[in-house]
Amino acid sequence: MEYGFAEQIGFRALTVLTFLPSVGALIMLLFMRKRPNAYKTTALVTALVTLALAVYMMTQFQTGTAEFQFQEDYRWIDSFGITFHLGVDGISMLLILLTAFLSVIAILGSWNYVTDRQLAFFVCLLVLETGMIGVFAAMDLFLFYVFWEVQLIPMYFLIGIWGGARRIYAAIKFFLYTFAGSVLMLVAIIGIVWWYTKDSGVTTFDIQTLQQAGFPYGVQALAFVGFFLAFAIKVPMFPFHTWLPDAHVEAPTAGSVLLAGVLLKMGVYGMIRFCIGFFPEVSVKAVPWVMILSVIGIIYGAAMSLIQADMKKLVAYSSVSHMGYVTAGLFAFNLQGIQGSVLQMINHGILTGALFQMVGFFYERSHTRLIKDYGGVAQPMPVAAALFSFFVLGSLGLPGLNGFVGEFLILVGIFQYKIVFAVLASVGLILGAAYLLWMYQRTMFQELRNKKWLKVSDLNAREIITLVPLVAAALFIGIYPAPVLNLLSAPAQTIVAQVQPYLAEHGSSLLKLASSLFGGN
Repeated sequence: MEYGFAEQIGFRALTVLTFLPSVGALIMLLFMRKRPNAYKTTALVTALVTLALAVYMMTQFQTGTAEFQFQEDYRWIDSFGITFHLGVDGISMLLILLTAFLSVIAILGSWNYVTDRQLAFFVCLLVLETGMIGVFAAMDLFLFYVFWEVQLIPMYFLIGIWGGARRIYAAIKFFLYTFAGSVLMLVAIIGIVWWYTKDSGVTTFDIQTLQQAGFPYGVQALAFVGFFLAFAIKVPMFPFHTWLPDAHVEAPTAGSVLLAGVLLKMGVYGMIRFCIGFFPEVSVKAVPWVMILSVIGIIYGAAMSLIQADMKKLVAYSSVSHMGYVTAGLFAFNLQGIQGSVLQMINHGILTGALFQMVGFFYERSHTRLIKDYGGVAQPMPVAAALFSFFVLGSLGLPGLNGFVGEFLILVGIFQYKIVFAVLASVGLILGAAYLLWMYQRTMFQELRNKKWLKVSDLNAREIITLVPLVAAALFIGIYPAPVLNLLSAPAQTIVAQVQPYLAEHGSSLLKLASSLFGGN
């Protein structure tokens, strides 16, 4: 069977890419238990090789098509129609590259952060990377679910073992919320596979096959609810967000970087691949309600960020606000909104991951994240203050940096759906500038409140090296987003084509519903 661009590389690249981090973890467990100085180096080399392979695959990826590339399809559990089927389109290729990139950043940033049980810590990071890449590469529903659960376990341990004072509470809360969503998704998976088998006489978990199945509307509606709730919890959308601030605050820095940078994106990716891909008609009918929840999340997350005393909690609530833009742009169901939504997932991973990393660097020196304990830090740490200002400005959407491009496209997309939602979403931009600049002013400027900061060293070479790639990525996308948008164009057009017949059928009723809820145009 011909699978296109896999042959250009000459080996089963996606399988290697997916399991290479776990192979590195296995090598550490088998051969390095008595060589503690080699843990970090092995983990970093493994992550760098994984990133190099992801970059090489990106250079071989053909833009201008929505077809899945680098496909691999192996028989696995024949009696249930389960295959080991991998493949990527433009959306999943970008998210895999983001995963590999942030995994390197997380390992580098944790170099001196973790001193206890280092072997287990770096093994968890590498196994987590396998789970994250597998989620974005899986083209079999059963395989997708396996990877979805795999990434849950190492993140639970990262929070529960290396987290803060309330780590057990935060880890259990994170696990219960995510696992509850997983159970709903599993029920939905079993339901649609059972229906397809009953209807066709053939059992399959293949995603592309099931997308063409044409389920009855009642089956679609029930399964949509199961999938959507699972992914809404993961995003997390309001009101399913309450696990996120606790998880972020208690997680080690690497856990926060990967949680914000990658794990939240799995929820939106699932909405694209399954909620919209399997059930486009139900997705169209759900648009007003998704928009309402997204706008509430945007404003609520920004307002909560304004009142936080803890820097890490402030950045955590900002994620609720920023991810609200992502879901709103996606469900605007036009080219600009969808492209902006996926681009903003990448931007959020870069910028929020960088902010969490910087908060971690400050915490290593001061052992506090409370804003009141800072003030005047720019005096002893000018390099850190400069880099911190860069990521703050990117997060609030300064033109020329990557955050602006995604937010602009999303607002254009929402505006095309309904003006009032675009206006309300814009309030979040104003609040975002307020809480980010106010945080920066209170921590970096004003008078030096605590003289202990005079004895604090600025960022060292390793820490600067950790942040420079994030700066470069933010500048590149902000100044020249065309390569990324070209990669997203064909998949976005495919999504629009999927929902277009139902938009034509239900569009007027949706606008009437939105008008009755909010009024205006």
